[in-house]
Amino acid sequence: MRVAVIGGGIAGVSAAHELAQSGIEFVLYEASGRLGGIVETVCRDGFVIECGPDSWVTEKPWARELAVELGLEDEIVASNDHWRKTYIVRGGELVAMPDGMRMMVPTQWEPVLSSPLFSKEAQQAYLREPERAEELKTAVPESDESVASFVRRHFGDEVTDTIGAPLLAGVFGGDVDELSVRAVMPAFVKMEREHGSLIAALEKSSRGAQSASIFTTLKSGLQTLIDRMVATLPASSIRLRKSVQKIEFKGGKWCIFGPFAEEFDAVVVATPADVTRGLLSPMDPAFDQLLAMDASSAIVVALAFAPEIAKSLRIPPGFGFLAPQSRSAAERSSVPSLLACTFVDQKFSHRVPEGGVLLRAFFGGASAPLLLDSPDDEVTGLALRQLSSLLGQLPEPSFTVVRRWPRSLPQYAVGHLERMARLEERVRALPGLELIGNAYYGVGLPDLVRQGREAARRVISPLPPG
Repeated sequence: MRVAVIGGGIAGVSAAHELAQSGIEFVLYEASGRLGGIVETVCRDGFVIECGPDSWVTEKPWARELAVELGLEDEIVASNDHWRKTYIVRGGELVAMPDGMRMMVPTQWEPVLSSPLFSKEAQQAYLREPERAEELKTAVPESDESVASFVRRHFGDEVTDTIGAPLLAGVFGGDVDELSVRAVMPAFVKMEREHGSLIAALEKSSRGAQSASIFTTLKSGLQTLIDRMVATLPASSIRLRKSVQKIEFKGGKWCIFGPFAEEFDAVVVATPADVTRGLLSPMDPAFDQLLAMDASSAIVVALAFAPEIAKSLRIPPGFGFLAPQSRSAAERSSVPSLLACTFVDQKFSHRVPEGGVLLRAFFGGASAPLLLDSPDDEVTGLALRQLSSLLGQLPEPSFTVVRRWPRSLPQYAVGHLERMARLEERVRALPGLELIGNAYYGVGLPDLVRQGREAARRVISPLPPG
């Protein structure tokens, strides 16, 4: 058997690693000059800077399992959850989210009822939600709905706009009025079906549960996960700067074309949805519609302050802040504004030299495209000014890192899972074809690792037809 893996992000590299461990011959094609996609770590002057994701969600096991298999168990570290606090930008100031929140759902009453983040009306909406359990259970729609519709049904407009929208935008860079609740928040949908009240469901599930740190990462940076997997791959199997321009399925074989032509028994396509759409649509017009999805861009701006400079900073305790985006289309399109900022040295203290401060600011959603072509110093200056207005005047950082990730976050629009089911039917009609990546079933590192490894296993041991 010979397999082509197209795309060298973490999903594609995970698939290649699994194939290598099984002794399967493969070729990994990557259009850029490096593997890892948006997983990239910059180490400088004692700072460990993540240019893409900085961690994975602890409760999803697949990234940790891979790290342990690769001999990285001593590298695994948890977030400093005893310092965990998230702020919301409100009226130009940082207001702390109440303790004990799981997304927009409280697990404790006192912090919510004493929080300046919510009006009396919003607090009353929280108090009434458990009393409406039966009503909410019977009101569950038969079809998919938006995240905004789901959250409003439980807690009203204010909670949706104040917490729901910025939290989901921070993860997906998307609009809660467009995102599919069944694809984005499946655990909460399940709670609603079983209990009606989300608050009652969380209260029941948290009894006796041991709390673990929410986030996990690697001391030396997440690129180490990529590097360790790449070290297991035969050097001859890696083709950097090789862009696949066309694929065909003929006579039971897959033909891959670029400035080259090669034949394979199976192909794992791990490219962004736009690229995958272009490769597959000529084979079946249905792919053109099924893979057509919006995607948001992200710009990461890391500002490193060496210890001697950081002494003057007064960063509030916590993991960072989220900034609700304007609902006005005109304002969103004219004023690039920060979506979020992580106080990295408080979330993961090992990522800075002692006494140093590291801030990671994000432009996303409608703001990001306005800055994709701007020079680094312009983007950095804008981030520094907006951070200074919230955190007090910041000095010039010791150094900065800017990364642009155009259309890197596919938007799981309402009806996403139904569309994916139809997509799977088309894929199964082409033996040996696998599609993986963040356009399908999850955007986090654990989901992408799982997808890559499971796709490789299916290629190695395909299920019988029917």
